Amino acid sequence: MASQFYIETLGCPKNEVDSEKIMGLLISEGNTQTDDVSQADVVVVNTCAFIEEARRESIDTILNLSDQRKEGSRLVVTGCMAERYGDELAAELPEVDQVAGFGVSVTLGRKPVALGATAVPTFDLLNLPRPKSTSPWAYLKIAEGCDRSCGFCAIPSFRGPQRSRDISSLLTEVEQLQAREIVLVAQDLASYGKDRPDEMGAGSIVPLVNSVASLVDRVRLLYLYPSDLSDDLIHAILNTGVPYFDLSLQHVSKPLLRKMRRWGDGNRFLQRIADIRKLNPKAIFRSNFIVGYPGETEADHDEMLRFIEEAQLDWCGFFTYSAEDGTYAVDLPDQVPKELMLLRHGELQEMQDAITASKRDDEIGEVHRVLVDSPGVGRSHREAPEIDGIVQIPESCKVGSFVNVRIVDAIGPDLVAELVTPDE
Repeated sequence: MASQFYIETLGCPKNEVDSEKIMGLLISEGNTQTDDVSQADVVVVNTCAFIEEARRESIDTILNLSDQRKEGSRLVVTGCMAERYGDELAAELPEVDQVAGFGVSVTLGRKPVALGATAVPTFDLLNLPRPKSTSPWAYLKIAEGCDRSCGFCAIPSFRGPQRSRDISSLLTEVEQLQAREIVLVAQDLASYGKDRPDEMGAGSIVPLVNSVASLVDRVRLLYLYPSDLSDDLIHAILNTGVPYFDLSLQHVSKPLLRKMRRWGDGNRFLQRIADIRKLNPKAIFRSNFIVGYPGETEADHDEMLRFIEEAQLDWCGFFTYSAEDGTYAVDLPDQVPKELMLLRHGELQEMQDAITASKRDDEIGEVHRVLVDSPGVGRSHREAPEIDGIVQIPESCKVGSFVNVRIVDAIGPDLVAELVTPDE
C-alpha cells in the first residue's frame, strides 16, 4: 500500500543529495512526498553529526517533528547521527521508530523494526538514481567518504574511506537532473579518482569538470583541499566560465595547521590566490576557518587576522572548534576556553563582514548574467546557492532562465538589480 512521506534534511549539501536519493527510491516504490509533516505516514529526518551544535539541532528537529506528526505514523532517523550514534539514539529516543544507517531501507509500514545502526545495508546510497531537480541548480555528489586524517574531523570514522563514482554514472545523473547549474560536492572533491588508480587516478577531477561543463550552463565546485588545487584544475575551473574557488583552508598558521594534520600556510595560500587573480581578476574566493583549535595562540590569531585583511576573500565562514570523539585533537593539550574562542570568532567575522560588504558595493553599476533560482532571486557566478548572498531581481524574470541585470544597490551580502535584457 502506497504511503505519504516527509523528509527533513539537516547539514551539508552532501546530505541533501542523500535525501534526494532516498526520495527517489521511495517514489519509485509508489509512495508520494508531502510537505505537510502532519499528513505523512512516515517522517524521515536526515541528520548531521559533524559538530556538537549540529547534533543538538538534529535532536531538537527529531523531537519537534515527533510532536507534529499524526498518530500512527513512523518516525525514521537516518544520516550521519544514525550511522555514528545509532545505538544511543535508539536507546535514548523512544519517539523514534527506526534508526537507519547509510544504505538501510526506510520502512514505511506499521510493523515495528529493530532499532540500531547495525542493520545490513540494502542498497548503495551513493549510486541510487535521483528525480529531476526541482530548482534550476542541483548538487552532484561525486564521491563518498574521505582518506584524510585531519585532526578535528570524525567524518572518515563513519563515512568511511573515499569511494569515487564512475564518470559515466555522474554524467547520466546530470542528464536526469535537468538542471542548468551543477554544483560538484564531496568530502574531498579534488581527490576524486585517487582511490581508483587503475581506472581513474589522481587528477580525474579535471576531465570530470570538462565533461559536466559540456552538458550544462554552469559547473561550480565546493570543498577543494588546497594542496590538490593543481594548475590543470585551476584552468579547468576558469574555462567553465564560473571562476569560483571554494578552498578548504581551516587556518593559516603553519604550526597550527600541522597540529590539525593539514597542509599549507598563509603565505602559500596568498600566493595561490594571487596567481589565480592574475589569470582572472573576476575570480571569486570562499573559505572556512576553525577558531580556537587546541594550541591556538594570540600570535596564531593575529596571523589569521592579517591573512583575512590581505587575502580579501569574497565569502568566508568561521567556526569555533568542536571537540569530537575519536579525533586526534580531542586529547590535545592547551584547549582554548570557549569565551576566548567566541571573542576571536567575533573579531574575524567583523573584519570579513566589512570586506564582503565592500566587495558587494564594488559591484554597483556592473552588468551580471544571473540564473533565476526563484521569483525575485538570482545568482551570478559570484554566488553559490544556499551559502552566499543573492541578487534581488524583478519577480517577472522566468525561473530557470538566465537574464542580464545591472546592479543598482547592495544590502550587506545581497545585491539589488534591474533587468537589462532577458537572455535564455
